Amino acid sequence: MGLVDVALYFLIASTNLQWVAASAAAGPTSLFAWVIGCAAMFAPLCIVVVFLSAKYPREGGMYVWVTRAFGPFAGFITAWTYWFSTVAYFPALLYFTAGNALYLMGKSPGSAGSPEFFIAFSLGGLAIGTALNILGLETGKRLVNVAAICRTSIIVILLGLGIAAWLKFGFATTLTPSTLRPTFDLKELIFLSVIAFAFTGAESLPFMAEEVRDPERSIPRGLAAAAPLIVGVYVLGTLAVFALIKPANADSLYSVMQGVVVAAGHWGGTALVAGCAALVVLSCLGSLTAWLGANARLPFVAGIDHYLPASFGWLHPRWSSPVVSLLVQCGMAAVLVIIGQGGTSVKGAYDVLVSSTVLATMLPFIFMFAAGLKFAERKPLVILASIVGFCTCTVAMLLAAFPGPDDPNKALAVLKIVGLTVAMVAVGSLFFAARRRAAAAAV
Repeated sequence: MGLVDVALYFLIASTNLQWVAASAAAGPTSLFAWVIGCAAMFAPLCIVVVFLSAKYPREGGMYVWVTRAFGPFAGFITAWTYWFSTVAYFPALLYFTAGNALYLMGKSPGSAGSPEFFIAFSLGGLAIGTALNILGLETGKRLVNVAAICRTSIIVILLGLGIAAWLKFGFATTLTPSTLRPTFDLKELIFLSVIAFAFTGAESLPFMAEEVRDPERSIPRGLAAAAPLIVGVYVLGTLAVFALIKPANADSLYSVMQGVVVAAGHWGGTALVAGCAALVVLSCLGSLTAWLGANARLPFVAGIDHYLPASFGWLHPRWSSPVVSLLVQCGMAAVLVIIGQGGTSVKGAYDVLVSSTVLATMLPFIFMFAAGLKFAERKPLVILASIVGFCTCTVAMLLAAFPGPDDPNKALAVLKIVGLTVAMVAVGSLFFAARRRAAAAAV
């Protein structure tokens, strides 16, 4: 991967239109949340990732960093929880993609979005992303690069439509000091935890550092080039949707396309809706492909270190891809697609999957920021970034455990959110303990 590939990877891994949709549905106070998230999560993450990837520029990323800082068990649990939490994110991403794919087919998600369709689409998307990654990084990165262009294009189109609607009809959403002022009620606090997760992604490329040309230079330069675009996607995308529709009419899964539909009623017709839906779907499938490839390297590295079955470290002889790791995470994500849907609506399943992902993801980041603090070597900026990031992740974990106020079955939602995380840590610990006992017995 060259510098351009690295920058495009960061753009597609660190953004997703599902968070633009969620922020538009949350209302004008979400703009304040993006500012807080940028200062409390994105900036500290970028600083610590650049520092640690320069200090230890080998494949493995946070697994290597935490292992060197706190020992094998901490490193393994960091890799395990990060891997599992990202696997839990795949179904949420695919549910969002499936909902927007309905617009491509000229259908309304409210009337046509059956659970069966969402499950079938998710399983198909997983199969495509896994197959591309098995064929190797060189093949997978092509969709990632196309997806980055699609994501930039849809934001530019949204901005154009938003500005046109503003000039002709006025701004659909009322933006005043009173509407922008946060109330810090439970719904807003839960959304802040989602914002913290939305700004993750910069840490993923160091998992594949050995496949980057000159990673010591390419990673920081690529991240610096992508950072303004990442923030722009979120803030400008949210403003564009606000210009087109009122938050009261926005859905947390579909508000981006809802805004396009409103604009199409004025200017573009069905062709505009279908074209924008295609851009959204392609950009999301690119995100899936990027994360599948990066995430598969974590159990691959842990497999080499003998904490997981040795098959996790096996590379395809032709494509040099971690086939077993890719297939296992695909299978686990498929199971989570079905479990997440059980006993709830499509939106309820989506919300549970997002909350489970946020809760589980923050745990490895706590370890990573702690490693940054340990290795800071009296660098004030790294020390500050590590402390701020550590505190942000801790608060986000607590908030993610709360179900949404509109969840139809709050008790079941909490059981799924917390239960999945506890089970994940317990299974990982058992794997680690079993391998340590086996190694000790062999001595």
